Amino acid sequence: MELVNNKEKTDAYRKRAEELVAQMTLAEKVAQTVHQSLAIERLGIKAYNWWNEALHGVARAGTATIFPQAVGLAATFDEELLEQIGEAVSTEARAKFNLQQKEQDTDIYKGLTFWAPNVNIFRDPRWGRGHETFGEDPYLTSRLGVRYIMGLQGHDENYLKTAACAKHFAVHSGPESVRHSFDAVVNEQDLRETYLPAFQACIQEAKVEAVMGAYNRTNGEPCCGSPRLLKEILRQEWGFEGHVTSDCWAIKDFHENHHVTANPVESVSLAMNNGCDLNCGSLFLYLEQAVKEGLVDEKRLDEAVINLFTSRMKLGVFDEKGQNPFDDIPYTVVDSPKMRSMNRRVAERSVVLLKNEKQLLPLKKEAIHTIGVIGPNADNRRALVGNYEGTASRYVTVLEGIQDYVGEDIRVLYSEGCHLYKDRTSGLAQANDRMSEVRGVCEASDVVIAVMGLDASLEGEEGDTGNEYGSGDKPNLCLPGLQHDILKAARESGKPVILVLLAGSAMAVTWEEQHLDAILQAWYPGAQGGAAIARILFGDVNPEGKLPVTFYRTTEELPDFEDYSMKGRTYRYMKQKPLFPFGYGLSYTTYEYLDAALESAPISFSPDAEEGAVLRMKVRNAGAMDGTETVQVYVGLEKEGAPNPQLKQIAKVPLKAGETKEVRLSLPKEAFLLYDEEGKRRLYPGTYHIYAGGSQPDERSRELTGKTVQHFTVCVS
Repeated sequence: MELVNNKEKTDAYRKRAEELVAQMTLAEKVAQTVHQSLAIERLGIKAYNWWNEALHGVARAGTATIFPQAVGLAATFDEELLEQIGEAVSTEARAKFNLQQKEQDTDIYKGLTFWAPNVNIFRDPRWGRGHETFGEDPYLTSRLGVRYIMGLQGHDENYLKTAACAKHFAVHSGPESVRHSFDAVVNEQDLRETYLPAFQACIQEAKVEAVMGAYNRTNGEPCCGSPRLLKEILRQEWGFEGHVTSDCWAIKDFHENHHVTANPVESVSLAMNNGCDLNCGSLFLYLEQAVKEGLVDEKRLDEAVINLFTSRMKLGVFDEKGQNPFDDIPYTVVDSPKMRSMNRRVAERSVVLLKNEKQLLPLKKEAIHTIGVIGPNADNRRALVGNYEGTASRYVTVLEGIQDYVGEDIRVLYSEGCHLYKDRTSGLAQANDRMSEVRGVCEASDVVIAVMGLDASLEGEEGDTGNEYGSGDKPNLCLPGLQHDILKAARESGKPVILVLLAGSAMAVTWEEQHLDAILQAWYPGAQGGAAIARILFGDVNPEGKLPVTFYRTTEELPDFEDYSMKGRTYRYMKQKPLFPFGYGLSYTTYEYLDAALESAPISFSPDAEEGAVLRMKVRNAGAMDGTETVQVYVGLEKEGAPNPQLKQIAKVPLKAGETKEVRLSLPKEAFLLYDEEGKRRLYPGTYHIYAGGSQPDERSRELTGKTVQHFTVCVS
């Protein structure tokens, strides 16, 4: 039994919180509504800092396992794996918390309330924070978000292991440079069909403990003080019972940038009155004045503080040490050999093979004498970790991973090639100062591995990235600086060239797709990323990752960045052929689908119906290497204006070489429902198409894979 479903226990915590809050003065209550909450010694309340991060590992609090960045985790398409990762992160979190509490350390990033996951939709590849998300698809984001939360919060019937937070609510995905003043205008259909489903799943399925509001306005209302979002949808419609936090310093944007209030007192009143319980920042200290002036009812303040203390009590921090099972987790589990091994396996599963001309990969060690490794990301630790990261005890870059793997058997030559985005690696040098070295390395090598892309200094959060290049968002989808020139030089050498992309978003590698021999998309693969990539390059591991985002051919084909309409965006609404489609990824083996059949069709969609359709099929590994197939099921309706076929079910199927397994996939009735222009969910009459296979049913996937997926039709009258 999960704590969140144990109503009796939750009610008891809430009653204790009510009794505690009833003993506080107005000033004491107000002081509990900011992220750095003060101790109240007379009531036995310790100081507590609510601000902690765990996007892909315990962040910013010293040594911890750095898993692949969230978008890389999404490429696994594996919700069970996401729960295992969440469980590992929460184990390290408790271990660190136990030590910190012993040392009376209550600093920032030292609590048990983690502001993760980010379940915003990666609707535009230019958005700098897109790599924090699970990609562009609402279904995939929902499934992975739910299971990551379950891993973080645990399944104890009495206590939360940690408290997760779904962010940023809602309709938030750039531009970063104007996020503090921007109004994301969205129609009701896109709101319900794209921007809200993952939040709803996190609240109603995973029972996430917290929700964080976004910086921007949505349809005119600042998200951290929006009656529509925080009261009508979150609390009333979805039944959310946890606490709501603002994004950091977002409340001051109300008067400074959104201009919906005149001063700090009005801003904190708007936020508190509409359901924001906690302020990341300090502006909520004005609540004392707001209550005294009658702008905020003290009962509403009480409710907010009760919500906050209920969360802390669920975490067991007010109980005697030893009462919850997590108090005994020792610090030695942090960064243990078991964690490092798991981290490498996760990285291996996140890599996507985009091209493999003439089966160049996997490389045959015995056929190679010299490998050339070039590129600004080949030995770049920052390109391993993305953002919101912890500190690893060891980082394995791609260069180091290859060197470690081949040992003394193969000579490894290395050139940085170029700066990540500048035109020279040294300020005193001439432009393109590493080109001669690149040509020399390529000439002397049997195969060239070019490691290119971005890092979190180029794409990320406004204020975190270097303004010399940009303010978080990408100006375009091209490889920055001289990277393209270096790749052309490698190609001109006549040697086979393998491109390894370390980037948290889609790049327009159109020339590279046409001219290079192999391409791996490795995201920001975590501290063990280089070791994982080496094992894939040499065939110890069969790549299984699938793209959670669309790779476009050009920047120019994208809609305006500030337009939040989904028309023309992502695989669900785009009309043109992508460079690499959502859901695409190659393998070193071949999978076949046999005896596929539609076992039952959606005849009844009564409220009690559990299944809309059931598919059965056999999946066979027809190649010589063990691997894991990602079976994807898409549903589309023949109707003008309807989305392209959308992902509605996933199954991960590990298969030994030559092995066949039967797979049964259930499509609930919700898989066939679409939202109308008023945001109402409907079952439209007409012909529905169901597709099942290793990719989307689109034309570009067929071109790249040479395969068609299984196809069924269902008519609803």
